[in-house]
Amino acid sequence: MKCASRYHPLSMSLHWLMLLLIAAVYACIELKGNFPRGSGPRELMKHLHFALGMLVFVLVWVRLLGRALFAAPAIVPTPNAWQRRLAGTLHLALYALMIGLPILGWLILSASGKTQIFAWLTLPALVAPDRVLAGQLKDIHEWAGAAGYWLIGLHAAAGIAHQVLLRDNTLRRMLPAR
Repeated sequence: MKCASRYHPLSMSLHWLMLLLIAAVYACIELKGNFPRGSGPRELMKHLHFALGMLVFVLVWVRLLGRALFAAPAIVPTPNAWQRRLAGTLHLALYALMIGLPILGWLILSASGKTQIFAWLTLPALVAPDRVLAGQLKDIHEWAGAAGYWLIGLHAAAGIAHQVLLRDNTLRRMLPAR
């Protein structure tokens, strides 16, 4: 059986779609600060931030299923063991963020006593209203979100470094064929 040189089209599509969604999640929360408290545009940015974050949460499970069903193509030449461990750790951290941040957001809104609708469904509260807990969860959510900037940046820089410096096929595996 021939080993594929690129990721499965589902994996590639979800990778790039989720990049766009995560960029939009970050853009919404950054843009929120440009509008006065309580204004329609500010509330829209907060709602979009949550809705897009929940979409990331749904799609990450599809990505994980894809990882289980479709083997990753080999990196040629094979990286050193420490590089493989570092890449695995970074990927694990990215998946933890794609799962953890939306859950934290949902927990924050639940602890704030706010009802959230996602895909026309009213989501149940995960915890009872508790302002102190909401504040603590918000601090964790913001810290993890800031860490996400660094992790995403490292991931992108590693892909470029593999292409430009190491000249292996790491980045090409995730790009559509020409």
